Amino acid sequence: MALWMTGDEAADRLLDEDPFALLLGMLLDQQVAMETAFAGPAKIADRLGDLDPRHVADADPDAFAALCATPPAVHRYPGSMAGRIQAVARAVVDEYDGDVTRLWTDGDPDGATVLKRLKALPGFGDQKARIFLALLGKQRGVTPAGWREAAGAYGEEGARRSIADVTDLTSLGEVRETKRAAKAAARAAR
Repeated sequence: MALWMTGDEAADRLLDEDPFALLLGMLLDQQVAMETAFAGPAKIADRLGDLDPRHVADADPDAFAALCATPPAVHRYPGSMAGRIQAVARAVVDEYDGDVTRLWTDGDPDGATVLKRLKALPGFGDQKARIFLALLGKQRGVTPAGWREAAGAYGEEGARRSIADVTDLTSLGEVRETKRAAKAAARAAR
């Protein structure tokens, strides 16, 4: 099944075809709309000429920050996110020889190991790593033993909690509603 995350055919195709693009979309998924975050890798690829992790990691930091800030910006905070993008690219190059899929394939890891590897990436905390693991399992067919347990609530079948559950415009709305309800409940609990 082809990914639907942004509503933009070219951006979604890149996410579908390039696991590094998908990882960067997840990295960018904070303080912006989900579809804005996941459209970011296509902007980078268009401006840089490709999305090879080595090219991203080795780009001049100032030039890369300018590339990320060029309207429409890659993220609401293009400067700080440019540094995070390059840090993740450097980790993928240094730890996985530029092949992001090795995060979930090296040594036939279980779900807990994949989660640990994701959490070791710059900018990936526990929640972001769990969501990405759920995304891999639910939409990319990456299902190491125990992946649902490692992903926690994000791995639940039929959930509408995160980008891992977005497959079209309707499910995007359902995820947004779940997030709104959770924020309202948190405010009410204060």
